[in-house]
Amino acid sequence: MKPTTIYMAIALVVIAIATYILRRYMESEGVKKRLKMNDDKPVASDCGTCDGTNSKCEQECMMEAATKDIVYFDDEELDRFARRPSDQYTDEEADEFREVLYSMMTDEVKEWNRSLVLRGINVPDQIKDELLMLLS
Repeated sequence: MKPTTIYMAIALVVIAIATYILRRYMESEGVKKRLKMNDDKPVASDCGTCDGTNSKCEQECMMEAATKDIVYFDDEELDRFARRPSDQYTDEEADEFREVLYSMMTDEVKEWNRSLVLRGINVPDQIKDELLMLLS
């Protein structure tokens, strides 16, 4: 046998042994405890499953939404209210929000609210209760 062939055979045996040892180590109960693995923890499959009870799910979905393009709901005119405090809208301005709110399907309300947040638009205090009712 050539020395190169012997070295390759030895290397393969060493790799096989190392793989076996590593696999056994990772499967050991001590590693699972140290890594605090929790297999029975429910994981949301997508942002459509967030129901408001899991703040981590909501936060992750908001972060995911921030990386996507902002969705408009035929409400570009509301951009002029960006950065305005929610308690400083007139009733007529709040009616503009209300008009958009009631023109959409109920399953779009959550996405519309995210759109407003990402655009820096605060919902007027006058319609917050109505928005919360439609979100729940």
